Amino acid sequence: AETKRRFHNLLQVSNLCQHERFHHLIDISPATESQIELNHTKEYIQKVKEQSASVRGGYCDDETTFSQYAYDIAALAVGGLLHAVDAVMARDIANAYALVRPPGHHAVPDAGMGFCIFNSVAIAARHLLKSYPNQIRKIAIVDYDVHHGNGTQESFWNDDDVLFVSIHQDSNYPLDSGTIQEIGSGNGKGTTINIPLPPGSGTGSYDYAFQTVIIPALKRFNPDFILVSSGFDASYADPLSAMMLSSSDFRNFTKYLVNVAEDCCEGRIVFAHEGGYSEVYVPFCGIAVIEELIGIDKDHVIKDPFLQEVTRWGYQNLQQHQKIVVDQVATLHQLK
Repeated sequence: AETKRRFHNLLQVSNLCQHERFHHLIDISPATESQIELNHTKEYIQKVKEQSASVRGGYCDDETTFSQYAYDIAALAVGGLLHAVDAVMARDIANAYALVRPPGHHAVPDAGMGFCIFNSVAIAARHLLKSYPNQIRKIAIVDYDVHHGNGTQESFWNDDDVLFVSIHQDSNYPLDSGTIQEIGSGNGKGTTINIPLPPGSGTGSYDYAFQTVIIPALKRFNPDFILVSSGFDASYADPLSAMMLSSSDFRNFTKYLVNVAEDCCEGRIVFAHEGGYSEVYVPFCGIAVIEELIGIDKDHVIKDPFLQEVTRWGYQNLQQHQKIVVDQVATLHQLK
């Protein structure tokens, strides 16, 4: 929660939130139980609701304990993302970033895990498909959080109307999840794409993955809406990963994805805040995404005081062992 607060604080003290193209969505309502049930079982929802009513709080697993009223906060996080996607559909705004907590991409339909209670992005995808059947028939979800989005993957494992692409650190969390061979099944075979990059990957490997796999896969799928699980824990400063990304990299990811959205789905794209645990560096990564979303010229962006350091680290260029992984994914999914 501290990283989210600092991200929000930087938006305020930098006056970026006063920019003419910045719009703060207000009057957010918590998601209803029926909306949460779009992706989660009634039994699990009731369990969270009952435990969070207790002064002792409760737990989903060893990493995911929660306090009293956690259900209310988690439902509000889901509601914030639903409000954002509805605003984009109504053309009230061009795109959106949902700065909400707790994160969601590890939560599976019948359980929470990895700090996640409800899978906001999966719920938002189901909501879009259900609420806008004439406009939204296919959705793409891109997850660049450093940890594999196992919950989102499980939610759409058999579905052919949702493309899920996860680029993450190999064998970080969850263990044995997010391998190249996990591609979906049944009607959904081929609509799950995993890019498990080796520890120590930086600008070169991520950029190569976007150009070789992610962008071609999105264009081939031709979605009607793009959702992004936006985690900043692949940054060089994060304590829960071993990657080397900078705020400049997240700015580029945003540019690539916005361009695809403009080409494929009339610009409809919404980012949902996921992980990121460097209290110092998450705000600068997040600000870079916001600046790109609202079209701030590079000559007027907020200065990242750490950028010169991370960009000078060795092995930022694409390494051969990283290229091999990306090429294997591209070959498996017939993208090259």
